Amino acid sequence: MKICYFDAFSGISGDMTVGALLDAGADWDAFESALHSLALDARFRLEKTKRKGIAASKFYVDFSEQTKHRHLPHIQKIINAAQLSERARGNALAVFQKLAEAEAKSHDVPIEKVHFHEVGAVDSICDIVGACVALDLLGVTEIRGSRINVGSGTINTEHGILPVPTPATAELLKDKPIYSSGPETELTTPTGAALLSTLASGFGEIPPLRVLSQGFGAGDKDFPSQANVLRVLIGEAERASEATTVTVLEANIDDTTPQVLGYAMERLLEAGALDVTLTPVFMKKNRPATQLSVIGAPELSERLSEIVFSETTTLGVRMYQAERRVLARSVAEVETAYGKVRVKYTEDGSFAPEYDDCRAIAQANRVPLRAVMAEASQAFRKLRP
Repeated sequence: MKICYFDAFSGISGDMTVGALLDAGADWDAFESALHSLALDARFRLEKTKRKGIAASKFYVDFSEQTKHRHLPHIQKIINAAQLSERARGNALAVFQKLAEAEAKSHDVPIEKVHFHEVGAVDSICDIVGACVALDLLGVTEIRGSRINVGSGTINTEHGILPVPTPATAELLKDKPIYSSGPETELTTPTGAALLSTLASGFGEIPPLRVLSQGFGAGDKDFPSQANVLRVLIGEAERASEATTVTVLEANIDDTTPQVLGYAMERLLEAGALDVTLTPVFMKKNRPATQLSVIGAPELSERLSEIVFSETTTLGVRMYQAERRVLARSVAEVETAYGKVRVKYTEDGSFAPEYDDCRAIAQANRVPLRAVMAEASQAFRKLRP
């Protein structure tokens, strides 16, 4: 598995993304050929530059067209007619679809009536398609992102002066980890936000990988206080495990019932928590209580804490970051006398039948759960001795 990690410590834009991926080794000739097939009468340049002493690549799109906006169907037609790989085409269409949904919600208009202003211009179309092409040329199979520096202040747009992040950018980055640091300007554009929020499978610290290359894409401005670049790391995933940053939420509760705590656990798991545990503890003055512990992705921490407050009697929640290492897992489906059961397994030989499948089969056939699990385990051993 080849991973591309986006380090957006100074934000992310479309041209910064393309510049970073080309800087990391994406083939220029193949890249340029793909973009020329968009038939937008544009020319492309990649120039070496520096930002605060860091060597980086600046991507330029030169064009003469004066079209100020397009609708989504027009952009989809352009992409579908181009000579792109299926993966690059699919990713580009997905990015524009998500961008259109964010614009529609921000301006309260039907998606088919969304006018793409800045992002409908030739350079933005080339940035989005170019980023998807470059990722494909690099053989990237998974994308991860850091916390995203969005900037601050205001920006002048087609809709007038808007706060940073703009409504569309904020909508695109909903549930994603963001922060503001550095100069008062827009560091993350809607194009950059759409690319990362659509294509990234997760956000957090750098995952365990063997770095093959890195690239730096330069932004337009050269800030006095920080390097205005986007860094990408291209690497092969470690075979044994992956590491992700998680948020742990804890609360000690001594004034509620087991039924309420059980329901809270169900709500938290439905909301995307990775794990929820209830542990008997003794608090001060030897009061018996229950410690509720929740593990979740950092971007879900606010949602999960809201559920803890609404579904339990606690008045406070402890939150801290932790690293979670997980063995790489695969899923196989086996046939049993009662029906099909999914089995999770790792390359070191560990496996476990999927509980929900076994439970549903046991209830439907009125047989013991342990009998279904035993038969699924036996079938898996025959499948992978």
